[in-house]
Amino acid sequence: MSFEFRILMFGIGTALVIFVIIADISEVEEEIANSVLNSVPTSLVTYRKSKVFSSPIPLPGMKSKTSNSFSPEWTFNRTLSNLIRKNILRFLDAERDISILKSTFKPGDVIHYIFDRQSTTNISENLYHLLPTVSPMKNQHYKQCAIVGNSGILLNSSCGREIDSHDFVIRCNLAPVEEYATDVGLRTSLVTMNPSVVQRAFQDLNSEEWVQRFVHRLQSLSGSVLWIPAFMAKGGEERVEWAIRLILLHTVNVRTAFPSLRLLHAVRGYWLTNHVQIKRPTTGLLMYTMATRFCDEIHLYGFWPFAHDPDGKPVKYHYYDTLTYHYTSSASPHTMPLEFRTLSALHRQGALQLHTGPCKLPT
Repeated sequence: MSFEFRILMFGIGTALVIFVIIADISEVEEEIANSVLNSVPTSLVTYRKSKVFSSPIPLPGMKSKTSNSFSPEWTFNRTLSNLIRKNILRFLDAERDISILKSTFKPGDVIHYIFDRQSTTNISENLYHLLPTVSPMKNQHYKQCAIVGNSGILLNSSCGREIDSHDFVIRCNLAPVEEYATDVGLRTSLVTMNPSVVQRAFQDLNSEEWVQRFVHRLQSLSGSVLWIPAFMAKGGEERVEWAIRLILLHTVNVRTAFPSLRLLHAVRGYWLTNHVQIKRPTTGLLMYTMATRFCDEIHLYGFWPFAHDPDGKPVKYHYYDTLTYHYTSSASPHTMPLEFRTLSALHRQGALQLHTGPCKLPT
């Protein structure tokens, strides 16, 4: 056997070995990729394949005038909903993270703000008094829940009765309901209250009239959970203390909750892990993420982060005031249109129902 022939055979053998190695590596990489995809909620995998995040806004099909303006034949996907709940529970447990408990702190303890780690506040005697002993959502579970955002898309929707028909109703930022009941309903099971609400909606309680309005709104909650994110950022501690004093002074019948210090980062971590590149989750997305823990079927109302409806008519940022908002501003701490596209994709796959049109009146 000539030297040249031996060299040729050696080269062919080497090439075959390299080919087999490359094939094995490709197979391993494919197995790893499948493993990663299987660890992500099915719906979010589908999002990436369909490139839904780059789709134009508004999405196709939003001009239907039914309660569900995406599809009149929406069907609840219980399997997907359970899968999302299971994956969220890997990051947080809303039953625990919905509030700091009395056993966690004592009066005088120092807390670092979530967004201003260099700044601190103290647990006052009044705040400590209102910390729950057990989670306000302990052992709670509901078949159907409504989460009500504050978009002007709710005006003239006639969704009030439909919203109130749910087993559990979540509202955001102490939004008024009495004068808008036809469109937004009256029932409240849990309502959030950012400290800025005291300033913006109740004029920083600068007169007795505004104090009474604020107290009346709190009293109208009648046993509901009042969720106050008191430790997010410096600047609202005084308003939180005002609210707490009035609750104690007037013996307001609310169950107060103060989100855990890890909640916001845990929620953001869940969505980022699933390739939803949010900045800071909005209150609405926080509420949806937590609600998966204690709600089987979740319905969203008043979620519409656009200045016009599908017919081109102007839509107010809030249904109850004249505040304006630049949804796509890079200075905004939120990515509302992205969140909306994410929720829209979940809606199309039956994990939740996103209501953006008028509701059908009962016959």
